Amino acid sequence: MNFINKLSAAWTANNSLLCVGLDPDIAKLPQHLRGQPDGIFTFCTQIIDATADLACSFKPQIAYFAALGAERQLEDICRYVRENYPHIPLILDAKRGDIGATASQYAREAFERYGADAVTVNPYMGADSVEPYMEWADRGVIILCRTSNPGGSDLQFLNVDGKPLYQHVARLVAEKWNKNGQCALVVGATFPEELAQVRAIVGDMPLLVPGVGAQGGDVAATVAAGKTANGMGMMINSSRAIIYAKPEQGEDYAAAARRVALETRDAINQHRG
Repeated sequence: MNFINKLSAAWTANNSLLCVGLDPDIAKLPQHLRGQPDGIFTFCTQIIDATADLACSFKPQIAYFAALGAERQLEDICRYVRENYPHIPLILDAKRGDIGATASQYAREAFERYGADAVTVNPYMGADSVEPYMEWADRGVIILCRTSNPGGSDLQFLNVDGKPLYQHVARLVAEKWNKNGQCALVVGATFPEELAQVRAIVGDMPLLVPGVGAQGGDVAATVAAGKTANGMGMMINSSRAIIYAKPEQGEDYAAAARRVALETRDAINQHRG
């Protein structure tokens, strides 16, 4: 099953547009897991088990693992999702962007080493830097468009033929790059007006929407701006607000994560129509 079909099935099966991000920070892990050789694996898989029926996707951020030399644990976490929740898309948040030969290796990393259903990529080196990911015809390529950070405006709002650059990226992906029908775009919840502009440009293309939760994006405005006509079309990501839901986390951290994930999923659903 390709990425888009798996995502569509997960939207329906779990009645959810919630993407649960996995950003393990050693300083925020429960005390009993710090220093354990498999502490990150245990933390992430218990979060996964606690939220799997509430999520349309899981999104590990590779930097949190690589900085700790924990890529092997990331491999094991990805395998755990594939084996235990094969119906839920696994998105590797890597934001790769490099020339074609190097991009081919990054694609192998995402799709062979980690077995991801989709990967985030940076489009600013142009079509030949994205094409190697497209060679995996059943995998998703999620392209940065209008990011949730304030500094994104430094480049993404540059004027290109009378339109901001982020709109040019959206149109380029929708009209030229999406040859396999497996592309999606990253558009931040912190900019609902721009989110609506992107939705108008790309039609029903899925959008990965960070910025809800710790970054303060408004759920109602996000859903109104980004949903498709059938009330779907988005992977609304929340990471820190869910996985670190309980201050001074103890052994009940997974239950706290489930509570916040349920609240977030239900808040999103209230506005889907």
